[in-house]
Formats: sequence, structure tokens, C-alpha cells
Amino acid sequence: MGSKSQGLLITFEGGEGAGKSTQIQLLAEGLQAHGHEVVLTRQPGGTTYGKRIRDLILEPAQEETLSSRAELFLYLADRAHHVEYLVRPALSAGKIVICDRYTDSTLAYQGYGRGLDLDQLHMLNAAATDHLVPDLTFWLDLDPRLGRERIAGRGTLDRLESEDLSFHEAVRAGYAALAAQDPERWIQVDARQSVAAIQDFALQRALFFLN
Repeated sequence: MGSKSQGLLITFEGGEGAGKSTQIQLLAEGLQAHGHEVVLTRQPGGTTYGKRIRDLILEPAQEETLSSRAELFLYLADRAHHVEYLVRPALSAGKIVICDRYTDSTLAYQGYGRGLDLDQLHMLNAAATDHLVPDLTFWLDLDPRLGRERIAGRGTLDRLESEDLSFHEAVRAGYAALAAQDPERWIQVDARQSVAAIQDFALQRALFFLN
């Protein structure tokens, strides 16, 4: 179980359109209502430097194509700074950090999606975070076809959202493999459920973990 005095790192993972942003905010509000101090953040983009890196990664493709390895190292640069500057200090202060995406996104997207070497990705993630692993990970699982329908009305899609269906199916398969490897940390959530149902489930699981 988690210890409030030592802080707690909760991460949310999932494909496009799964509803992570909504559920992260709701979980933060629920935990705060129970007296917990919460820091809400995301990767990439949780710091000033991270916002600039996020723009580089997600802006629609221009005349140059960002290579898979360049994409990877941009994520890692954001993660290294984010963990040292924001995440670890918050955990040391006994706060609950809820992060929209973390190391598992790199494994799912750049590993299973892009086909980069998984062993190398594990090593690089460990180096970027100094071996900081989430205490609890909620995976909002959604068929990529439904996810694409959900994001269709957003207007211009970012570079990752615009990837073809096969890429997003590979990412989902990657998440399934990762969850199976560490079932004590991962909590799979059917993202087809109502917002309220997911909200209640996530809060109850988080509170159980904290007690």
C-alpha cells in the first residue's frame, strides 16, 4: 500500500480518445476532497521546458519528418527534467502526483508502435527517471476505432493522433502486454463506461491503495 508521508505516483495511460484528461482531473478532485494534497501534471508538457518539447513532438508534420529515434529522445529529455524538477520534489513532500502519461507511454508508442527495441527503451526510461516507477497505473482501454471517432470532432489532429489505425492497434496491444507483465501495478479500465462510473472506480481503487 502507498504511504502518504512518502508521496505516491499515480499514472494514467491509454490511447487517443480514451478520456484520460477528464478522469485525471476528477481523480485529483476526489482525492483532494478526502484530504490529500495532489499535484496534477503530464508528460510531455508538465514544465515550462516540457511545454516547448511537447509542441515539437505533437505539431503536425511539416516538410521534415521527425524520426522515431528523435521523437524518443525528445520524450526522454522532457521526462528527465520533469522528474527531477517537479515529480520527485512533490513526492518527497508527501504529495500525490497524478501524471498523464509516463514511461509506459514510451514503451507502448515508441516500442510496440514504432518498433524500437524494448530492452533499450527500459534502460533509457530508467536513466531518465533515475528508476522512478509509478505506484499505481490506470490504463483506460479503448478500441482505437472508437477512439478515433471520439477525437474526430476536435479539429486539427496532432502528429500522433494522425497516425494510421494499425499504429494505434499496436499501441493498444503494447499496453495489454505491459499490463499483463505487472498486474499488481496496472489497473485496466474499460473506457467505454460512463464518465461517472470510471470516476467512482478510479477513486475507490486509489483510496484503497492509500489505506
